[in-house]
Amino acid sequence: MASGTLQRIPIIDFSHPGLWPGSPEWESIKLQVQKALEEYGCFEAVFVKVSSDIRKALFGALEELFDLALETKVKNSSKKPFHGYVQKIPKMLLFESLGIDYANVLEKVKGFTDVLWPEGNPKFCKTIQTYSEQIAELDLIIRRMVVESYGVEKYFDENMNLTNYLLRVMKIKVPETTDAEVGLLPHTDMNLLTILSQNHVDGLQVQTKDGEWIDVKPSENSFTVVAGDAFYAWTNGRLHSPTHRVMMRGKETRYSTGLFAIPKSGHIIKAPEELVDEEHPLLFKPYDHVEFLGFFYAEAHRYGTTAQSALKTFCGV
Repeated sequence: MASGTLQRIPIIDFSHPGLWPGSPEWESIKLQVQKALEEYGCFEAVFVKVSSDIRKALFGALEELFDLALETKVKNSSKKPFHGYVQKIPKMLLFESLGIDYANVLEKVKGFTDVLWPEGNPKFCKTIQTYSEQIAELDLIIRRMVVESYGVEKYFDENMNLTNYLLRVMKIKVPETTDAEVGLLPHTDMNLLTILSQNHVDGLQVQTKDGEWIDVKPSENSFTVVAGDAFYAWTNGRLHSPTHRVMMRGKETRYSTGLFAIPKSGHIIKAPEELVDEEHPLLFKPYDHVEFLGFFYAEAHRYGTTAQSALKTFCGV
C-alpha cells in the first residue's frame, strides 16, 4: 500500500457568514459534509471562529503542560480508558498524552488545572476552555448537518445529549533516526466525532477505503474532522470511520489536540429505526460505549484486535 500519496482529503469552508440551518450555504455545505464522511470518513474544515491568537495561546499552553515533571503529569488519572496520562506505549515510544474531560466546561478544566498546578494557572485554564468551547460549535454544526442529511433531525438533541467533550492533548517527540517513525499507530477513533488541531509539524495520515495513505496537511486556520466508530454505528454504517496514524520525521516536536465527542456512560448508542431497511440491515445492537471501552481494553486489545472488529464481537448483529 502506498504511503503519503498526493491525493487530498476534502476541504470544506465553514467560514461563510450566511451559514445557518436552511440557508443555501448551509444546504451546499451539508451535502459536502455528507459526501466527505461517507467516502473518506474525514475532511479538512476551515473554521475562522477560532482566532490565531487562541491557537497560538493553545500551543504555548501545551508546551508548558508537557514541560511539567513526570510525577506531576501522572496525576492526570482516570478510571475510564485513555482519559488520563499516557506515555511510552509499546511501538509508540515517541508519544505522550493527557486528557481533559468536559474540556468546554470551565469548572471541569479548573479541576484538571488545580491538580497539576496547586497554586493555580488561570491563563492555562481559560485558554483550554475557550478553545474547546469554540471547537464544540463546529462539532454541533457538523452533527446537525449529518442528522439532517439522513432525514433524522428529530434525533439531533438526543444525539448531542449522548456525548460530552474530552480534549486529548498530544506530544510526539523528534525521532532519533532520519527514517520516518511511528508517532501514533494506525487506529480508528471509537467515539462519535473527533476534531483535530496541530502545530506546524505535519505527520497525520488517513487511509482510504482502497488502502492508500493520504498525507493530511491542514492550513493554519483549518481543522481535521474524523468520524468515529460510534458515529458509524449510530448511522448504521452510512458514515465511514477511517483508519489514521501519525508518522514522524524531521527535527521538530509535534503538538496536537483532539476534541473527542465521547458517548457518556449509561447512554445507549442505537441507530434510529429510520436508518434500518433492506438495503441497510442493522449492523449493531444498542450498546453502552463505556462498557465497550472496558471490553476492548481489557480483552480484545491484548490480542491486537482492531476497535471495529472488537465492536462487531461486542454487539454486532
